[in-house]
Parts: sequence; C-alpha cells; structure tokens
Amino acid sequence: MNGSLTPVACAAAFLVSAATAVPLKRLALRWGLTDRPGGHKAHVRPTPYLGGMPIALATVTVTVAAGGLADLRITAILLAAAAVAVLGFIDDIAALPALTRLVVETVAAVGVVLAGVQLTVTGGWADAPLTVVWLVVMTNSCNLLDNMDGALGAVSAVSAAFLAVVAFLQGQTHVGVFLLALAGAALGFLTQNWPPAKMFMGDTGSLFIGFGLTCSAIVLAGGRGPDTAAAGLLLPAFVAVVDTGVVVLSRLRAGRSPMAGGTDHVSHRLRLLGLNTRGVAMTLALAAGLAGALWTAATVGMVPALAAALLAAGTAALAIALFQRVPVYVPRRSLENPPRIRERRR
Repeated sequence: MNGSLTPVACAAAFLVSAATAVPLKRLALRWGLTDRPGGHKAHVRPTPYLGGMPIALATVTVTVAAGGLADLRITAILLAAAAVAVLGFIDDIAALPALTRLVVETVAAVGVVLAGVQLTVTGGWADAPLTVVWLVVMTNSCNLLDNMDGALGAVSAVSAAFLAVVAFLQGQTHVGVFLLALAGAALGFLTQNWPPAKMFMGDTGSLFIGFGLTCSAIVLAGGRGPDTAAAGLLLPAFVAVVDTGVVVLSRLRAGRSPMAGGTDHVSHRLRLLGLNTRGVAMTLALAAGLAGALWTAATVGMVPALAAALLAAGTAALAIALFQRVPVYVPRRSLENPPRIRERRR
C-alpha cells in the first residue's frame, strides 16, 4: 500500500462522514427515527439517529478504496463490523432482545477469530474463547459509553488515531489505514454530534466503533506475550473499561440491575461535579489520549509493557473507586442546583 495514501484516508473519511451525515439526518427526521425529549433528557426537540451510518459508510469505503481488502483480517473485521452495525440499526428502529444482540455479536466475533484476529494470552486453545468474550464485552462497553453528546465520537477518534500510530510503527499498514479511516469518520460525525448535538449515532455507530476498535487492538497486541497483550487491550479501551466498571459496581452496590439504564455513567458524574457537556467530552478524550500515548510509548520500548499494564489497571481501579463517591442515586431535588443531563438508557 502506498504510504502517501495514509493521511488521505483520514481526510477522505472525514469528508465522506460529514457530507453523508446531513442528508441522513434529514431522512431520519422524515422517517421519525429520533430520540424524543422527556424525563431527564436535556435536548428539547426530537434528535435524529442514523449518525452511525456515515461512520460505518466512510470507514468501509475508504478502507476498501485504499486496498484494505488485501489483508484477510481487515476484510473479516469490515464484514463483521458491518453486520454488527446492521444489528445496531435494527435495534435503533425497534429494540431487540438482549439475547439476540449477544448471539449476533458472538457470531461476528467468532468470524474474525477464524480469520486470524486472536489474542495470545495463554498460548493455547483458551485464547479463542477469550478473544470472543473480550470482543463482545468491549463492543457493548462502547455502546454504553454513547450516553452524552460528543463523548463516544471524541473518545473513538482519539483512540483510533493512537492505535493507527502503533499499527504503522509495527508495519501493519492495512490496519493503520482502517484506523485512520475510523478516526476521520468519527471526526466527521462530530460536526453533527458536538454539543449541542444535532444528531446521535445510535447503536449503529456505537457497536460498529466498539467492534472495529477492539478488533484492531487485538490484532496489534496479538503474538507479543501476555504482558503486551494486557497493555494493548486495556489502554486503547481505558475510558470504556472505567465507565463500565463504575456503572456495574455502583449498580450492584445500590441493589440495582447492572443491565438497567440510568444516568450513572462517568459522563453523568462529571456533569454533577460541575463540567458542562463539552467539558465532559474533552475530558474523556484527554483520558483516551493519555492512555493511547502510554500504549505508544510501550510499543517503542520507552516503557515496559508490564509496567504500562499495571499503571493502567491501577489507575482504572482508582478511578472506579473514586467515582463511587459521586451521589448519582440520591433524589435530584436534594442536590444543590443539579445540572441537566441527557439520560440515555444505557
């Protein structure tokens, strides 16, 4: 693949995503595919979904045009991520049972494993099922992270960009181009999703992003030992891991179902601590950037992979514990001047 195509891939994906988002936004409004205000939701008018379609379309078309199909793993990732995006699109229109979602996501994960996208943690047969489980868990963790304007779009753009750097450092150009296309597509979507959002990505986008990013991280961390695998899996997904950990732990402590929706995510807690919506998105993106920089440093040997993994795990555990101190389950009227936050049932 011509190296001069790599910066073009990001710019092209940005333009395709930004350009297609506008007509799709109008189409969503015409079809009634909107998130309607009510309850604790802060937006005051119906906001269209379908924002995930420009992300998926831009990423796939640019990657294919740049020759990404020459790599069997990228071909499998694109096909499986597209299937997961279709699943998300159907779920955006009419909510699917959780079991149906899990089955489709598992089949997609098995498909990429068979194509060579696999962890190398144990060095044995257990690596395949571990890969499938990690893929399904992190895909849904990214889905959960899509709970506030600009949050997942900003985090995914930053994470994909750092993963692309690692891919090029490893000489995995096709993976790098796919990641640059994904980063550009996420940035293009942010032209419609930056607070106050005029469009939401829905499950179509969040599942596509989660699956694509997780597959890429697995490819880049595979075959390099358990310490590198741990760092390579945890650091690119750092924000999603912390958010999922915070939500699950707090709901269990409160006697709530971990599967229930609510405004108890990291983004909502940052709002309660005084940040506005844009500040939340930028804070989460900064955290993703620091984690990505650490993973890049470990890749070039500036930091031992084991030390990077331990630092990430310790920081994640500390953040999960500290965020438990934010009182998200007390009645709103008991909070002094509580900020309005948009509730997404994640």
